[in-house]
Amino acid sequence: MKENILPAIRLTLFCALFFSGIYTLSIYGIAQFAPNNGNGEIVMANGKKQHIHVAQNFVSDKYFWPRPSAVDYNAAGSGGSNKGITNPEYLAIVQGRIDTFLLKNPQVKRNEVPSDLVTASGSGIDPDISIQAAKVQAKRIAATRKLSEGEVLELIKSQTQAPLLGVLGTEKINVLQLNIALDQLK
Repeated sequence: MKENILPAIRLTLFCALFFSGIYTLSIYGIAQFAPNNGNGEIVMANGKKQHIHVAQNFVSDKYFWPRPSAVDYNAAGSGGSNKGITNPEYLAIVQGRIDTFLLKNPQVKRNEVPSDLVTASGSGIDPDISIQAAKVQAKRIAATRKLSEGEVLELIKSQTQAPLLGVLGTEKINVLQLNIALDQLK
């Protein structure tokens, strides 16, 4: 037993030094070469600083709606819910979101509501929605803003982000960037 204690103490001290010091400083150093020195992309929208990669809560009919958030769009408390798909409380929440969406978008049929508009992401702050999720909102936004649906669909097309390296992931749209571009349409 005595021959195991000294190596265990040395390993513990090495890991504490490495992971709390050397590793942390190396990741911080690498981040300095990233855009905005690793602090994320920040834009000014409606007179406030907004982080591009953190979901923002848009509830007005004149904006594209993001994914719902299990953490009320609070990046400090990022996380999903632990409720499973058979949990009655979870099913009631999703049903309420579907009903609200259909009320505000009467031209959409229940089976056309994309899942990403009624279910929260694992992080609770996913800033992106699918192309389908943006397109089903186009009529509502066009009517509210007195634009043609074609203009809104063209905006969606221009804001679509391709998969990483052309193959990793799916096409997506950042809701904050889309809504900023929408405000710039005249």
